[in-house]
Amino acid sequence: MSDSFERACAVADVPDEGVVATEVGGVEVAVVKSEGQYFAVRDECSHAQIQLSEGDVGNCEIECWLHGSRFSLKTGEPLSLPAYDPVPVYPVRVDGDDLLVDVKNPLNQAS
Repeated sequence: MSDSFERACAVADVPDEGVVATEVGGVEVAVVKSEGQYFAVRDECSHAQIQLSEGDVGNCEIECWLHGSRFSLKTGEPLSLPAYDPVPVYPVRVDGDDLLVDVKNPLNQAS
């Protein structure tokens, strides 16, 4: 398997319990830091096509600001209505001062 990780942003760009919107490999991605861990999810709520990067972060969850759907940053699964479909979650790794994301190999089966 080839290395599909691409630079998403600098580690310093992502605040604690915060999010940065970026594009990786043509995919809009929300890169998140929560509870000291880095996550990457598609930057679109599965319910209303709103950028998740504009929502709140906490407890390894991200909330869509429009209708309040919350998603697990670990699994992409919705934790509250009105969303019922998961969002794609992508592998993240730290490489020096950079965060790399692999959008070609999601960790879940979300579309």
